[in-house]
This record gives sequence, structure tokens and C-alpha cells, in this order.
Amino acid sequence: MTDRPVPLDPPVLRGAAVPLDPAVAPPGTRDFRDAGGLPASGWRADQAEQTLVPTHCCFCGVQCGMYLRVNAAGKVFGVEPRNHDINRMRLCPKGINAYQQVNHPDRLTAPLLRRSREVPFREVGWEEALTYTVEEIRRIQREHGVDAFGLLGGASLFSEKTYLVGKFARVALKTRHVDYNGRLCMVSAAGANKLAFGIDRAANPFSDILRTDCLLIAGSNVGECFPVMTQYVWGARDRGAKLIVVDPRETAVARTADVHVALKSGTDSAFFNAVLHVIVQDGLTDEAFLAAHATGWAELKAKVAEYPPERSAAICGVPAEQIVQVARLFGTAGRAMAWHARGIEHHTQGVENCLSVINLCAATGNLGRPGAGYGTITGQGNGQGGREHGQKSDLLPGGRSINDPEHRRQIAGIWGIEEAELPQAGTSMMEMVWQMQRREIRGLIGICNNPFVSLPNYAVVKDGYDKLEFHAQFDFFLSETSANAHVVFPVTTWAEDEGVMANAEARVVKHNKAQEPPSGVRTDTWVMCELARRLGVGDKFDFAGSREVFDELRRASAGTVIDYYGITYERLEETGGIAWPCPDTAHPGTPRLFEDGRTYHPDGKVHLQVVEWHPPADPYDDEYPMTLTTGRTVAHFLSGNQTRRLGALVEQAPRPWVEVHPSHGFRNGEAVRVVTRRGASVLPALVTEAIRADHVFVPYHWPHPVAANALTNDALDPRSKIPEYKVCAVRIERAEQLDPVPAPPMPPGREAYPEAQHSRSDPLPPTAPQGRGTAERG
Repeated sequence: MTDRPVPLDPPVLRGAAVPLDPAVAPPGTRDFRDAGGLPASGWRADQAEQTLVPTHCCFCGVQCGMYLRVNAAGKVFGVEPRNHDINRMRLCPKGINAYQQVNHPDRLTAPLLRRSREVPFREVGWEEALTYTVEEIRRIQREHGVDAFGLLGGASLFSEKTYLVGKFARVALKTRHVDYNGRLCMVSAAGANKLAFGIDRAANPFSDILRTDCLLIAGSNVGECFPVMTQYVWGARDRGAKLIVVDPRETAVARTADVHVALKSGTDSAFFNAVLHVIVQDGLTDEAFLAAHATGWAELKAKVAEYPPERSAAICGVPAEQIVQVARLFGTAGRAMAWHARGIEHHTQGVENCLSVINLCAATGNLGRPGAGYGTITGQGNGQGGREHGQKSDLLPGGRSINDPEHRRQIAGIWGIEEAELPQAGTSMMEMVWQMQRREIRGLIGICNNPFVSLPNYAVVKDGYDKLEFHAQFDFFLSETSANAHVVFPVTTWAEDEGVMANAEARVVKHNKAQEPPSGVRTDTWVMCELARRLGVGDKFDFAGSREVFDELRRASAGTVIDYYGITYERLEETGGIAWPCPDTAHPGTPRLFEDGRTYHPDGKVHLQVVEWHPPADPYDDEYPMTLTTGRTVAHFLSGNQTRRLGALVEQAPRPWVEVHPSHGFRNGEAVRVVTRRGASVLPALVTEAIRADHVFVPYHWPHPVAANALTNDALDPRSKIPEYKVCAVRIERAEQLDPVPAPPMPPGREAYPEAQHSRSDPLPPTAPQGRGTAERG
């Protein structure tokens, strides 16, 4: 599919909303609309002088609808669930507590500055912080070249801000070095989707899960990481769907599955190749679909012939009979779906793992139909939208390639610069850290990220950041990474600005401003535009706020695969969300892809890819004989900079733990030293039969010295450049004393909010059982 010409001056940037038409309502929304409910109306506060502001949760890629309760003073003080068709009145523990961030006593309310890391921060005015930052940008680029300065964005930012991150890097900083923390999340799935389909997004909406006959979930702890999405799993089960879960741990959802495949981490593609082997052998492929809609089937069929169940069973550590059982459940279903997340993506063969799942869906004809398809569950709130419009190192807005001359010309025209002024592609987030170590990158701005907790191999990350001559961060709490910076700009929370995010379905939803920010706090948009003005390109950043940025984003995406041109704030308010591509304001959006049998490749076909399994990057030996895998827990989110400050969530999970099988002889709460080739942490044991005996699991939301990412491997997938978080070689041993859990960093003269921190010293793992056979506290 080729791009249509980009209108440089579209006649309508905020067109009238399209009337609701049940005939074109996205799947799963018709009943909701017929009941008379509009997604952003129909509620009022139950007390005088209070307001309910419709918006969405700031956390995961489900993007649950909620109302923020605002008092007479204009301050957010509570939350109400919203009957949005994504979540239908449901919120998870993080969503219920999210509002507490907005007026939290730990908020940054003035810029922080120091000219050396040897001295403490001091609060300064905005003029001093901005002036010093611009001076340092100019000094470093004058002495070492424009590419000596880098920018790292984040996938929890509104799409308007992610668009600005990419534009600011390339137009204001003029650097090739820009990337974002979605590099640690979705890029393996993105790479696989583009190879197979020519488009990077889930093929089906969540509501299609309710229509499937067989649901396969691979590498996703849905019950803890995406709790509200679980309603779709249970809805499918209530209608008789079979459930297959592929995960080394027996998660809450895995315990209810028809088949739980507890495979060894790092063996996913070997498993899915074997499943497809059995499907071919049993004659369960959809040959008519393959002949009409796919390329590469002969080569793929020959490759999976090399993966009989017995071979893959030995690789994966599961019974061969279970592989056959999965193949027949999936292959005989009238409608089957597969969804996956980081568990199969955080690998040096993450792209190949995702491709092996796509191969399975395509070979059985499970694409483009209600209840039949494929999807990837985004981790961050804007994990989908955050990679679409230019903050990724190799992409320009609309998913355009920065290496394509025509794509470069189109964006240069919209930005008002010459095509030759656009930098070339940069490097990935982890590669940028290595460049910091080598002094190739000497200055950095970070926005909405916390690499000191979220990147693997903490010792390397700390060394790279310590070598920076200048480092600034945008944050609303002082993160571990911000605490190492020279300048920290205090910016707004999601409730103090407006903007859009695209959830895991590629449904674009609207977040609304609920209150004014505290005095001294600015929006990320304002800070970037002000820095750009001081760097001499203010005419390219003349935006009053998010609406003006969104209008330019729409123009910049027009005619691309990721077409937002037909999406307006008004339409989003009325409909509750529109799935892209949406090329004009009369278009209903595209909640389900491939319904006409065509992909977004020029030939319209699925490009099947041959996948060969290879071992993980960190080899096992007598010293490191076991596997460490990492992930999230229901109480916390990503680096924990937000959730480790909210009392109810800290009480639920005050510290990390290590899940170990009872066969190792530990007692619940006993100190266990977890050792890899990169470091060691001493954590309390959570003894459970819900994990393989040759594996241990550590959640990753806490900083050094209890950081899971002090242990993980920074080896990268060669195509997606995602780190291999989900598997590394490890040993465990008895220890005498647990490592302490640090309090969150605080600005000068302030201490961490005590009501949220008193439980950090609790030496035992969480009270809630994590799986079958978990030892109870007592």
C-alpha cells in the first residue's frame, strides 16, 4: 500500500463529529450505545460544587475510562469508574489510586539545578534552569557536534508530546540521537507486525475476544498486568471458548486454563514451530486462505517440519503430548485468537517469537474475522501511540521511515525545513547508553522515563549516565534517574493537561484536563517549545497547547498507514475512541484489520517468515544453572516512580521478592541471594509451586540494590534492539540479611511521604498468594 499525497493545508482540521451510526459502530460498542450511554456524558457529581471530569487511566495499554472527582477549589480528590466500553465500570488497584498522584506531597514544584553531581540540588527559577540548559546544549554541540546531544522520550506521554519529542530532537537539537522507553516494550511486536502485515498494530479489538472459540495468551500475566482486560477472557470462557496460556509461571489466568504450557523461558519460537508442525501434519491448515492471502508458505512449512513435538519438547521442557494438545485445540477451533505481551517479546529473538505466533494464526486462517485474529497487549498507556509519530529513532510521524527520501520530503515540508536538514536514523535506547559510556553522547534530555530502574544491567546504565557532561530530566516526581541529573524540570501529570493516547487495540482515546497544575509547574509541551524558541527555532514550535500540536500531528500522519487525519478531539469525545487508520472525518475508524483479506503490503498478502529457534544470549553452566525471569505485579507500574509513592499500593507490595519452587528448600520470607553475571540482590523468598523448579521470578519495579535490572542482561534483539529481560542465567543461595528497599528520591529539604513508606521495611513477601501452593504468611 502506497501513501497518498500529504495535504499540506487540509481544509478542515477539527471537523464536525460524525453522528453515531450503529451500522458502523466499532465491534463491542453497539450494545453500549443502544443502551443510551455516551462515553463522555451522563454523569454528574453527587455533591454540590463538585465536578466529574471524564478521562482515562494513566497507566497500562487497556486505557480504562474513569471520572476524576474535582472539588470546589478545582482540585482532583477522587475517582469514579466510568461505563466506557473499554472497561465497563471496572478499574484495577492502580487505576483506583492513580488520582492520588495529582496533589501528592512528593510533587516537584520548582526546577532543580546543580552544575556538578558533587553538590546537592537547589531550587531555582525557570529562567535560570532554561538558560543553563540551552547554554549546555550549545556548548556540547559546538565542541563535539550536534549528535553529541541526545533525547529520550517515553510511551506514557500523550501522542501530541511524543510527536513533539521527535520534532524537537530533529529540528531544535538537530540530532539523530532520539529514542524512547517503548524500546523496552513493544518494538519486537512492531517489527514482526510490519514484516508480516506491513502495519504495526493489533489486528482485532478486545471485544473480538468475546467471539472466539479458542484463546491463546502467550507471555502475558493478564490478571496482574492488565487486570481489567481479564473481563474479556472470562467473557470468552463463559461462552465456551477454550483457553491456552503459555508462560513459565502458573499465573492467576493460567490456573483457569484448559492448557497451561509452563515452557522454559527463551524457547517460545521452538514451541510455536512445533505447534504449527502438528497442525500441518494433522491437515488443519487453511490452504485456501494461504493460497489466496499469503506468501512464503512453502518455506515456512519446510522449516516447521524440522520441529517435531519431541524435539521442541526437549528444548522447551514440556511434554510432547501437550504440544499436540495445543495444536489440536487451536487448529480445530472455528475461530481462534492469539494475544501476547512482553513474555515472548523481551528476548534476543523477540521479533522471531512474535512472528512464530503470527505464522500460527495465518496458517490456520485466523485473521480478519470476528473472534479470529492476532493482537499484542501494550504495556504503557500510550505504548501503541507512543511509537507512531516520530520519537522512535528510525521513524518519522505517521510511521514513515526516516531513511525513505519521499517520507523525509513530506515531513520536511510540513515542518518547514529542507529535507537535507533532517538527521538520519539514530540508535536505540540501550545503544545510546553504550554511546554515553564511550563519550560519543555527552549531553542528554530525558522525558517521562526512568532508565536507572527500567534498563537492564544497572551498572552499565549508571556508568553511562555518570559520564554525561550535562543531563536534564522532565518529571513530576524525582525519579532515581532524575536524582542523578543536573537539571530537573517539574512538569504536569496526565490530569493537568489534555491529549490523546492509542490503547492496545489502536483505539485513540481522549484524556481531559481536570485541574490546573501547581504553581511553578509547566507542561512538557511548554518546556519543549520554550527550549526550541531559545535555540532559535521558535517559529517551528508556535503551539499554544495540545490542540494545536494535534492538528499538526493529524496533517503529518495524513495519507500514511497510521492515518489520524479523520480523528478530532470532538469526535473522540462523542464516540469514546476511534481506531486508526481514519483518513477523514466521515470515516468510522478501523477497529478490525484485514476484513477484506488484504494486508498493508503492496501485494496485499501476509508475508510469512521462517523462524529458527536459537538459545538465549546468557549461557547456562555449573555456576549459573537456573533461569531468572522478570515482570510486573498488580500493585506497581514499570519503574515504580509513581506507584511506590501511593500508600495502598506500597502496602500491597512494599518490596520485591524472589519466587522459588519448594524443591529448593527455602521457607517463605527467608533471605535468598539471587546472582547473575552482572550483579546480586538479596530478596525474601516467596515459595510457590506455581513456577518451574529451574526458574526464579523477580518483579522489576524497585531501584538498586533490590533492582531486578541490576541482574538482567543487556543483550539485544538484532532487529528490534529490545533487551533480553525475560531470560538470563542465575544461581540462588542462602543469605543472612535482606537488602534494604530505598525510599523514593526527594527534592532538597523534603522527606518521602511517610504514610506511603512505612511498610517498606516489611521483610516478608506480599500477603496475596501469587499462585498454587504459595506459602502463606503466618
